[in-house]
Amino acid sequence: MAQSDTVERILDAAAALFAERGFAETSLRTITSTAGVNLAAVNYHFGSKKALIQAVFGRYLQPFCEVLEQNLDAHIAANNGVDPDVDQLLQCLFTAMLEASARVGEQPQRFMRLLGLAYNQSQEHLRRFIVAEFGAYYSRFTGLLKAALPHLDPVAFYWRLYFMLGATVFTLSSFDSIRAILNSEFDRDTSLDQAVGLLVPAISGMLSVDNSTTTH
Repeated sequence: MAQSDTVERILDAAAALFAERGFAETSLRTITSTAGVNLAAVNYHFGSKKALIQAVFGRYLQPFCEVLEQNLDAHIAANNGVDPDVDQLLQCLFTAMLEASARVGEQPQRFMRLLGLAYNQSQEHLRRFIVAEFGAYYSRFTGLLKAALPHLDPVAFYWRLYFMLGATVFTLSSFDSIRAILNSEFDRDTSLDQAVGLLVPAISGMLSVDNSTTTH
Protein backbone atom coordinates (compact mmCIF):
# COMPACT_ATOMS: atom_id res chain seq x y z
CA MET A 1 0.00 0.00 0.00
CA ALA A 2 1.44 3.36 -1.02
CA GLN A 3 2.02 5.99 1.63
CA SER A 4 -0.46 8.43 0.09
CA ASP A 5 -3.11 5.72 -0.02
CA THR A 6 -2.54 4.96 3.66
CA VAL A 7 -2.93 8.62 4.55
CA GLU A 8 -6.09 8.97 2.50
CA ARG A 9 -7.64 5.88 4.07
CA ILE A 10 -6.92 7.20 7.54
CA LEU A 11 -8.32 10.62 6.69
CA ASP A 12 -11.43 9.12 5.08
CA ALA A 13 -12.11 6.94 8.10
CA ALA A 14 -11.42 9.76 10.56
CA ALA A 15 -13.69 12.22 8.75
CA ALA A 16 -16.57 9.73 8.63
CA LEU A 17 -16.22 8.66 12.27
CA PHE A 18 -15.66 12.15 13.68
CA ALA A 19 -18.78 13.40 11.84
CA GLU A 20 -20.83 10.45 13.07
CA ARG A 21 -19.63 10.18 16.68
CA GLY A 22 -17.75 13.35 17.58
CA PHE A 23 -14.09 13.99 18.24
CA ALA A 24 -13.79 12.89 21.86
CA GLU A 25 -16.00 9.85 21.30
CA THR A 26 -13.90 8.48 18.43
CA SER A 27 -10.76 6.58 19.41
CA LEU A 28 -7.68 6.16 17.26
CA ARG A 29 -8.16 2.39 17.46
CA THR A 30 -11.63 2.72 15.95
CA ILE A 31 -10.20 4.86 13.15
CA THR A 32 -7.37 2.43 12.41
CA SER A 33 -9.75 -0.52 12.44
CA THR A 34 -12.07 1.22 9.98
CA ALA A 35 -9.16 2.31 7.77
CA GLY A 36 -7.58 -1.16 7.83
CA VAL A 37 -4.25 0.08 9.15
CA ASN A 38 -2.39 -0.29 12.43
CA LEU A 39 -2.02 2.34 15.15
CA ALA A 40 1.63 2.85 14.26
CA ALA A 41 0.55 4.18 10.85
CA VAL A 42 -1.47 6.98 12.48
CA ASN A 43 1.38 7.85 14.81
CA TYR A 44 3.86 7.81 11.93
CA HIS A 45 1.84 9.97 9.52
CA PHE A 46 0.15 12.32 11.99
CA GLY A 47 1.79 11.98 15.40
CA SER A 48 -1.32 12.55 17.50
CA LYS A 49 -5.11 12.60 17.46
CA LYS A 50 -5.11 16.41 17.50
CA ALA A 51 -2.86 16.51 14.44
CA LEU A 52 -5.17 14.02 12.71
CA ILE A 53 -8.20 16.22 13.42
CA GLN A 54 -6.31 19.18 11.98
CA ALA A 55 -5.37 17.17 8.89
CA VAL A 56 -9.02 16.23 8.31
CA PHE A 57 -9.93 19.92 8.25
CA GLY A 58 -6.85 20.94 6.29
CA ARG A 59 -7.59 18.45 3.54
CA TYR A 60 -10.85 20.26 2.82
CA LEU A 61 -9.97 23.82 3.74
CA GLN A 62 -6.82 24.03 1.59
CA PRO A 63 -8.59 23.55 -1.77
CA PHE A 64 -11.60 25.51 -0.53
CA CYS A 65 -9.46 28.55 0.29
CA GLU A 66 -7.48 28.26 -2.94
CA VAL A 67 -10.65 28.16 -5.06
CA LEU A 68 -12.21 30.99 -3.09
CA GLU A 69 -9.11 33.12 -3.67
CA GLN A 70 -9.23 32.35 -7.39
CA ASN A 71 -12.94 33.17 -7.55
CA LEU A 72 -12.44 36.51 -5.84
CA ASP A 73 -9.48 37.44 -8.04
CA ALA A 74 -11.34 36.46 -11.22
CA HIS A 75 -14.44 38.40 -10.25
CA ILE A 76 -12.53 41.56 -9.35
CA ALA A 77 -10.49 41.35 -12.57
CA ALA A 78 -13.64 40.88 -14.67
CA ASN A 79 -15.16 43.97 -13.06
CA ASN A 80 -12.16 46.26 -13.62
CA GLY A 81 -10.99 46.15 -10.03
CA VAL A 82 -14.39 46.79 -8.44
CA ASP A 83 -14.92 44.74 -5.27
CA PRO A 84 -17.82 42.25 -5.27
CA ASP A 85 -21.13 43.03 -3.59
CA VAL A 86 -22.70 40.75 -0.98
CA ASP A 87 -24.47 38.44 -3.45
CA GLN A 88 -21.32 38.08 -5.54
CA LEU A 89 -19.19 37.33 -2.49
CA LEU A 90 -21.58 34.62 -1.37
CA GLN A 91 -21.60 33.13 -4.84
CA CYS A 92 -17.79 33.01 -4.77
CA LEU A 93 -17.93 31.38 -1.33
CA PHE A 94 -20.46 28.66 -2.08
CA THR A 95 -19.02 27.91 -5.51
CA ALA A 96 -15.68 27.32 -3.78
CA MET A 97 -17.37 25.06 -1.24
CA LEU A 98 -18.93 22.84 -3.90
CA GLU A 99 -15.77 22.71 -6.02
CA ALA A 100 -13.56 21.87 -3.04
CA SER A 101 -15.97 19.10 -2.06
CA ALA A 102 -15.70 17.63 -5.55
CA ARG A 103 -11.91 17.82 -5.52
CA VAL A 104 -11.57 16.11 -2.15
CA GLY A 105 -14.39 13.65 -2.75
CA GLU A 106 -16.03 14.80 0.48
CA GLN A 107 -19.72 15.60 0.80
CA PRO A 108 -20.37 19.18 1.95
CA GLN A 109 -22.91 17.71 4.38
CA ARG A 110 -20.21 15.79 6.23
CA PHE A 111 -17.78 18.68 6.41
CA MET A 112 -20.53 20.95 7.73
CA ARG A 113 -21.23 18.41 10.47
CA LEU A 114 -17.54 18.45 11.35
CA LEU A 115 -17.54 22.25 11.38
CA GLY A 116 -20.54 22.30 13.68
CA LEU A 117 -18.84 19.85 16.04
CA ALA A 118 -15.72 22.02 16.07
CA TYR A 119 -17.82 24.79 17.62
CA ASN A 120 -19.91 22.58 19.90
CA GLN A 121 -17.03 20.53 21.27
CA SER A 122 -13.90 21.94 22.88
CA GLN A 123 -11.29 22.00 20.11
CA GLU A 124 -9.17 25.07 20.83
CA HIS A 125 -6.18 23.48 19.07
CA LEU A 126 -8.28 23.30 15.90
CA ARG A 127 -9.21 26.98 16.08
CA ARG A 128 -5.53 27.90 16.46
CA PHE A 129 -4.61 25.66 13.53
CA ILE A 130 -7.27 27.15 11.25
CA VAL A 131 -6.30 30.72 12.17
CA ALA A 132 -2.61 30.00 11.58
CA GLU A 133 -3.06 28.17 8.28
CA PHE A 134 -6.08 29.88 6.73
CA GLY A 135 -6.52 33.14 8.63
CA ALA A 136 -5.32 35.28 5.73
CA TYR A 137 -8.05 33.89 3.44
CA TYR A 138 -10.67 34.48 6.12
CA SER A 139 -9.47 38.04 6.69
CA ARG A 140 -9.62 38.86 3.00
CA PHE A 141 -13.14 37.51 2.56
CA THR A 142 -14.54 39.12 5.70
CA GLY A 143 -12.81 42.38 4.82
CA LEU A 144 -14.54 42.43 1.43
CA LEU A 145 -17.83 41.48 3.05
CA LYS A 146 -17.54 44.26 5.64
CA ALA A 147 -16.75 46.78 2.89
CA ALA A 148 -19.91 45.65 1.09
CA LEU A 149 -21.95 46.27 4.28
CA PRO A 150 -20.81 49.75 5.38
CA HIS A 151 -24.00 50.38 7.37
CA LEU A 152 -23.20 47.65 9.90
CA ASP A 153 -21.30 48.40 13.09
CA PRO A 154 -18.59 45.88 14.07
CA VAL A 155 -20.69 44.07 16.67
CA ALA A 156 -23.65 43.60 14.32
CA PHE A 157 -21.28 42.46 11.58
CA TYR A 158 -19.65 39.93 13.95
CA TRP A 159 -22.97 38.40 14.91
CA ARG A 160 -24.26 38.28 11.35
CA LEU A 161 -21.17 36.34 10.31
CA TYR A 162 -22.12 33.71 12.87
CA PHE A 163 -25.77 33.82 11.82
CA MET A 164 -24.51 33.09 8.30
CA LEU A 165 -22.32 30.26 9.58
CA GLY A 166 -25.16 28.81 11.66
CA ALA A 167 -27.63 28.87 8.78
CA THR A 168 -25.09 27.27 6.47
CA VAL A 169 -23.95 24.58 8.89
CA PHE A 170 -27.48 23.59 9.93
CA THR A 171 -28.93 23.62 6.42
CA LEU A 172 -26.13 21.67 4.75
CA SER A 173 -25.32 19.27 7.59
CA SER A 174 -29.04 18.41 7.79
CA PHE A 175 -29.60 18.52 4.02
CA ASP A 176 -30.39 14.83 3.59
CA SER A 177 -32.99 14.90 6.38
CA ILE A 178 -34.54 18.16 5.16
CA ARG A 179 -34.67 16.81 1.63
CA ALA A 180 -36.40 13.63 2.82
CA ILE A 181 -39.03 15.66 4.68
CA LEU A 182 -39.63 17.77 1.56
CA ASN A 183 -40.08 14.63 -0.52
CA SER A 184 -42.45 13.10 2.02
CA GLU A 185 -44.66 16.12 2.66
CA PHE A 186 -44.68 17.87 -0.72
CA ASP A 187 -43.59 15.14 -3.15
CA ARG A 188 -40.92 17.52 -4.40
CA ASP A 189 -37.17 17.09 -4.61
CA THR A 190 -34.32 19.58 -4.32
CA SER A 191 -30.71 18.90 -5.26
CA LEU A 192 -27.82 20.16 -3.19
CA ASP A 193 -26.97 22.73 -5.87
CA GLN A 194 -30.58 23.96 -5.85
CA ALA A 195 -30.57 24.21 -2.06
CA VAL A 196 -27.38 26.27 -2.16
CA GLY A 197 -28.99 28.48 -4.81
CA LEU A 198 -31.85 29.16 -2.40
CA LEU A 199 -29.50 29.61 0.56
CA VAL A 200 -27.42 32.38 -1.04
CA PRO A 201 -30.18 35.03 -1.37
CA ALA A 202 -31.55 34.11 2.06
CA ILE A 203 -28.17 34.71 3.69
CA SER A 204 -27.64 37.83 1.61
CA GLY A 205 -30.90 39.28 2.88
CA MET A 206 -30.00 38.41 6.47
CA LEU A 207 -26.61 40.08 6.15
CA SER A 208 -27.85 43.19 4.37
CA VAL A 209 -31.03 44.08 6.24
CA ASP A 210 -30.94 47.50 7.90
CA ASN A 211 -32.24 47.11 11.46
CA SER A 212 -32.82 50.84 11.74
CA THR A 213 -35.79 50.48 9.39
CA THR A 214 -37.55 47.81 11.46
CA THR A 215 -40.37 48.59 13.87
CA HIS A 216 -40.68 47.31 17.40
